[in-house]
Amino acid sequence: MSPSRPQAHPAPADSAASEFLPFALPDLGEEEAAAVLECLRSGWITTGAVSRRFEQEFADFLGGGVTAVAVNSATAGLHLALEALGIGPGDEVIVPTMTFTATAEVVRYLGADPVLVDVDDATLCIDAEAIAAAITPRTRAIVPVHYAGLACDMNAILALARRHGLRVVEDAAHAFPTLYRGRAVGTLDSDATVFSFYANKTITTGEGGMVVCRDPELLRRVRVMRLHGISEDAFDRYTSRRPAWFYQVVAPGYKYNLTDIAAAIGCQQLRKIGAFLARRQLLAARYAEGLAGLPLRLPPDAGAGGQHAWHLYPVRLTAAAPLERDRLIELLAERGVGTSVHYIPLHRQPYWRERYDLRAESFPRAEAAYRSLLTLPLYTRMRDADQARVIATLRELLC
Repeated sequence: MSPSRPQAHPAPADSAASEFLPFALPDLGEEEAAAVLECLRSGWITTGAVSRRFEQEFADFLGGGVTAVAVNSATAGLHLALEALGIGPGDEVIVPTMTFTATAEVVRYLGADPVLVDVDDATLCIDAEAIAAAITPRTRAIVPVHYAGLACDMNAILALARRHGLRVVEDAAHAFPTLYRGRAVGTLDSDATVFSFYANKTITTGEGGMVVCRDPELLRRVRVMRLHGISEDAFDRYTSRRPAWFYQVVAPGYKYNLTDIAAAIGCQQLRKIGAFLARRQLLAARYAEGLAGLPLRLPPDAGAGGQHAWHLYPVRLTAAAPLERDRLIELLAERGVGTSVHYIPLHRQPYWRERYDLRAESFPRAEAAYRSLLTLPLYTRMRDADQARVIATLRELLC
């Protein structure tokens, strides 16, 4: 998983300083276009040989003896993994409040209850002590979220899980290719790990995800439930040279398969991940240097033995900032700089707040972070001049 040398992306001479900079953009080239065209010409465009190749290449990249199953979103992957583990009505699953709603909603799909807990102040990843305090006799699983591309404290989380007989499904939507203590996220000792290939992720298939684990029974269930609960793979049936029309529906499954068109993009993106990571690392390092001294709390790096994927670059305003977060976002937008907020904590969202009677004071670290948090643009197509403009604009507004 060693990246190639970082490349500079100088701005064209005729680029306009007023051009709007989004907070994220996919990085797609002629290789992806050619792969999609080849897939279209093959006559097979849904789940088939290309999806299988993407699964195998993704598993090979991670290493550690894992197997990968491609799905149409990370949300689908989380749902399938928890379903395969037998999560159901009456169960509780611990998730962080600082995450996208998908992490919690899949628990409700299964009739179980997500239990929201606070995050670590430094990393904004789920806090192991908060997990421990939330465990009850109904707790069945933990879903840690590797926030922004930095791994959670997985040793502490896995130790808790072993002590209490709990299952662990990692939400690694931000975490490719993240390392934790020298091991790739996806190869740790959890029950399953789920990655995302949404448009703004470190690699993309447009929409898509991957379930990764080592348990053959869990993988078998995921594959069956991925496509209507049918016992036989559609690609095998339709490409067989012998009559293969017979199949059995063995469970009320879902429609969660990834198409070969999407997988064709994924295979090409995977080949570029070394260069993508190197570019993200370079951009993150330049932000750290260029924003030094401003009233901003910058995101931590991974430290020894780790590797940050730098999917996001979230910063937090300090008490010394002359502006509040919402006003800063407005002023940046007026100057053509797009930002986002990751995340509005789930305890603030009407459905979760009202269903579980959640109160902000129960989540002091996530609450404090949210009030000062914004995500700066960081993507591999970002030109050096684009980033310099973001830094200069922040210096203008915050100095």
